[in-house]
Amino acid sequence: MRELTDGGVDAGAPPCSLEGERLSCAHRTFELTVAQPIALTRLVHVGVPRGAAPPAGWPTVFLFQGSLFSAQRTWSAVPADPFGALWQTSTVQALLDAGFAVVTPEVRLFGASYWDTNVPQWSVMWSNAPDHHLMLALFDGLSTGALGPLDGARLYAGGISSGGYMTSRMALSYPGRFKALAVHSASWATCGGPVCVVPDALPSDHPPTVFLHGALDAVVPIATMRAYEAKLRAQGVEVRVVTAPDKAHEWLELGVTELPAFFRAHP
Repeated sequence: MRELTDGGVDAGAPPCSLEGERLSCAHRTFELTVAQPIALTRLVHVGVPRGAAPPAGWPTVFLFQGSLFSAQRTWSAVPADPFGALWQTSTVQALLDAGFAVVTPEVRLFGASYWDTNVPQWSVMWSNAPDHHLMLALFDGLSTGALGPLDGARLYAGGISSGGYMTSRMALSYPGRFKALAVHSASWATCGGPVCVVPDALPSDHPPTVFLHGALDAVVPIATMRAYEAKLRAQGVEVRVVTAPDKAHEWLELGVTELPAFFRAHP
């Protein structure tokens, strides 16, 4: 693992700043070589709150990008950016201000692709998926401290669209790792858009989950999320649902308050 930035950011400075209309949050960028199943270079961006880390490290949120929009864009946005990008960056700011580190891995092709979780050749053979080996490398980076003072025992995950399906994958493939999830504009790990079959039996230890979804979403119909929600409720999993009746496939403003609050409620 190699850091591509110049040594990080000023721990005493506010993690995010507003210049004109642009909100930007400071972060470090690391390059990983993931050797299996094929050698790939992957990037991951890491931001931490202001000040000294707790003794165990910062509780950490993985935020998974949507298709085609690089994770780098998670860290900076203006109001005119599409798909509610400013609210996504504002959510990063809110998480940092609430005392969470934020980790945003890039999908293959340096962010210009999508997550493997619902790609047919990997959705049912996840152990062969490049993104599985990326996650193993990231977990290793947490345990060794290579990504900074992050608490690998207090992990959370969230993401939108393809990243929302990847968030669900954390429950399916990494049992016991994550305290809570935020699935935004997505559904179960192996679903894709309107094509969605949620298994009758979900993981018995599925983390508490907050769903965020625009009611007008034509890319990922809200009914697919409702099917996932219903199965979790039937199994007694804690669920919260946040919808916006006038929004489509985009990051919701409500995410700015919902993600930090939900994660803080599950230490």
